[in-house]
Amino acid sequence: MDLRLLYSIFLTLMPVTELRAGLPLAIIYAVDKNIPIFWIFLLIVSANIAVIFFIFYFLDNLHNLFMKIKFYEKNFEKIMPRYRKKAEKFEKKYEEAGFLALLIFVAVPLPGTGVWTASIISWLLNLDRKKSILAISAGVFIAGIIVLLGTLGFISLFS
Repeated sequence: MDLRLLYSIFLTLMPVTELRAGLPLAIIYAVDKNIPIFWIFLLIVSANIAVIFFIFYFLDNLHNLFMKIKFYEKNFEKIMPRYRKKAEKFEKKYEEAGFLALLIFVAVPLPGTGVWTASIISWLLNLDRKKSILAISAGVFIAGIIVLLGTLGFISLFS
């Protein structure tokens, strides 16, 4: 496996970059290596969706243990106001739209609207877990298609 593909997967798993950075790099790799784009797309989208389960597992099971560690507690308390503010804004703005809003939130491929933020918002608002996972996963798929089409368009401009 090429380092570019591993790097693409790594970017996909990380907050902020997620699929928005990992997929274009993986698509360029696929084009260079003559690998079917379909399989690379599925790999990256699946990796991004897998993050949802990690986040919920961590928040549900490990978060309370980590809160006993001063370094973790200090950093968690430092970043959570931003997430709480985003969650409250999301809840006020999209309360009636419900899970469709969560799907659209993730589907728009902008920084800060990916799996990490949506999962934390879902957890903070105590939304139905199964519905949240479905909405976030569908949003990842849509964002993946948007990023894929944008990447393919960008590649076609320069080839």
